[in-house]
Amino acid sequence: MSEKLFIELYLDEDVSILIADLIRARGFSATTTLNAGNLAKHDRAQLEFAIGSGRVLLAHNRVDFERLAVEFFEQGREHSGIIIAARRPPVLIASRLLAILGSMTADEMKDQIRYI
Repeated sequence: MSEKLFIELYLDEDVSILIADLIRARGFSATTTLNAGNLAKHDRAQLEFAIGSGRVLLAHNRVDFERLAVEFFEQGREHSGIIIAARRPPVLIASRLLAILGSMTADEMKDQIRYI
């Protein structure tokens, strides 16, 4: 199995789409629920989409996504990773994301939760 080098992001509906633009401007892949046609879908569906597309999910909703991560762990299911961002200005969130994107591979992010 080859290592996937770059993390690709999937932004949950409550995350500013400006963050995706800022990340793309630095050469990384980022898509949004709007781009994916997933507006108004529940959190589980968002995580399932991220998994199916091999993307790390970025969300503000800590409680629900921590619960889903625990549920997946208990069921022996894998995910591509979850990044929980405190609500901050998009430029600050993008800066914190770039630190992760520049220091971790997609494979290293697998089944992890990171907080920014």
